[in-house]
Amino acid sequence: MTCMLRPVPFTKASLDSRSLDSQGGIMSLEIYVIPTGGTSMKCKQHLETYLRENHTSFLTQHHPIAYTAQEIAASEHVPGKMVVKVVMVMADGNLAMLAVSAPAHVNFMKAKNVLHAKEVMLVKEEEFAGAFPDSEVGAMPPFGNLYDLPVYVDSKLAEDDRIVMQTGTPTDTLSMKYADFERLVKPKVADLTGPR
Repeated sequence: MTCMLRPVPFTKASLDSRSLDSQGGIMSLEIYVIPTGGTSMKCKQHLETYLRENHTSFLTQHHPIAYTAQEIAASEHVPGKMVVKVVMVMADGNLAMLAVSAPAHVNFMKAKNVLHAKEVMLVKEEEFAGAFPDSEVGAMPPFGNLYDLPVYVDSKLAEDDRIVMQTGTPTDTLSMKYADFERLVKPKVADLTGPR
């Protein structure tokens, strides 16, 4: 784990002389804790701030490390159909985000039709990692709108009252009403899953 310190101006005049910089200006320090691998909790914080600013209720959960949506469902003791699995695809050369339930499999023929693409391919994590600089690879939330990416949600996932999703780390999730998610993200809802 790495810590980064960054001096920032501070305006409270009630600080003692230890808070003064060399020119006598008042300073404070922001401390960032960066886990090994260079990612941080910025995604989680950004998402929570976005939800609060949009008057959206949500619950956060912390659990042991879980990398797959099915592992998250088991760790959170919720049905897999409630947990969002984000699948990144390349549709005719454009990155797109698909959101399906944990146990579901994307049917790429259906995805081609929904995305109006000649070719839809699964994208490897290392190929899309740069699109989510504030998130651990593979742990990004299904809020593609925050990353200028189109989001397509499987219609079966849209049937759930509440959904659970990762928030940028393999140890943190949040749950919220699906209706609130749809209101904020404005995804295209379609049948995306089935036999491979």
